[in-house]
Amino acid sequence: MSNAIHHRDSNRDCDHDHGHDHDLDRDHRKLGRELGLFGTDPLFGAGLPYWLPDGAAVRHALEEYIRDAERRAGYRHVYSPVLGKRELYEISGHWSHYSDDMFPPMDVGGEQMVLRPSLCPHHAVMYRSRSHSYRELPLRMAETGGMYRAELSGVLGGLNRVRAIHLNDAHIFCTLDQVADEARAALEMIRSAYDALGIRAARFRLSLPGPGGKYVADPEKWRQATALLTEVLDGSGLPYEAAEGEAAFYGPKIDVQVVDGAGRESTLSTVQVDFHQPERFDLHYIGADGAKRRPVMVHRSIIGSVERAVAHLIEQHGGAFPAWLAPVQLVVLPVSEAQLPGAERLLGRCAELGLRAELAGPELGSLGARVRAARLVPYQAVIGAKEDADDLVALRLRDGRRVDPLPAAEALARIGALIGAHRVELWD
Repeated sequence: MSNAIHHRDSNRDCDHDHGHDHDLDRDHRKLGRELGLFGTDPLFGAGLPYWLPDGAAVRHALEEYIRDAERRAGYRHVYSPVLGKRELYEISGHWSHYSDDMFPPMDVGGEQMVLRPSLCPHHAVMYRSRSHSYRELPLRMAETGGMYRAELSGVLGGLNRVRAIHLNDAHIFCTLDQVADEARAALEMIRSAYDALGIRAARFRLSLPGPGGKYVADPEKWRQATALLTEVLDGSGLPYEAAEGEAAFYGPKIDVQVVDGAGRESTLSTVQVDFHQPERFDLHYIGADGAKRRPVMVHRSIIGSVERAVAHLIEQHGGAFPAWLAPVQLVVLPVSEAQLPGAERLLGRCAELGLRAELAGPELGSLGARVRAARLVPYQAVIGAKEDADDLVALRLRDGRRVDPLPAAEALARIGALIGAHRVELWD
């Protein structure tokens, strides 16, 4: 059976086009509404978007990709509460350095409870819930968890700046001589994720403290942490620039910057070194000599917040997501009513293979109209009389190419393999 591909409209290849013109059509707020991905409502409040089924499918695929990548890299996943006592954030330093960005405390039974602005204090407390040996390190704890920032309404916008954030976060508790390797491994995970997502970093930034009192006062720890991250960046060969005033309050960080359609730059991914919180929470491990030692915390986020990552993906791809991320991966198009039973059987096979597929039957209009309506779907499976009779599928690809009819099982297996490998290409 021939696998020839016919190019019908090469100008429409939006598969992983990095060179598109950025315009208002790429604004994720406009596209998010048009594509039914997410929305907002005054009753929920500003900066608190909701996710519709298609947007939730994109988000779920993204979270599953990250969880799987983390599992393969030796991370263990946890859940922690989105509330904590004010005392927790006083110990971590968030209350004294970051309270302007936090929601005010709630009085609950005489105790002051706070919506967390960050996951790291929770993970520090979870680490110290039992003793650890040096043999367990590095201990990699990951969570895609909710956190809340009291952003002013004037800076809120779409998914980029929100008040309820779901962060792909992790904290690595390790020895001093393991820090550089863990930071390097995190940068490699970020590179792999960007390849799978069809996005690219605009630049890398070494974020350092600036003048003023918003940083923890411990010059020696800052010097040591900065030296470690500088060593990692220099060894990676990545071009980077240092920026004062962009560090976290507890330590320096490598920020991976992306640029949106309007040319605005934001941080998507980070790697941070923290000597401060292990000391504040009195974290220990037992060294080879039987003595107590202090671990270092490496904070890292591969895709940053799910909200900001999806905003960037919507703008980068104009809604034509890589197939593994697409809300609908395959649309089944029976030419006439006679092929409906066969089309429904194909839909069932897609469901069994875990493919997100939909049926667009003749009641929705002519075949041409249905093809145009599904222009953002990566794969269109046309079922005519011959395909129906011989259990074949005639595939149209989103970029305008057509594949010669294939046995349905082979076509679905090839699509499944490309999606399973998180490839941005639509066809080999």
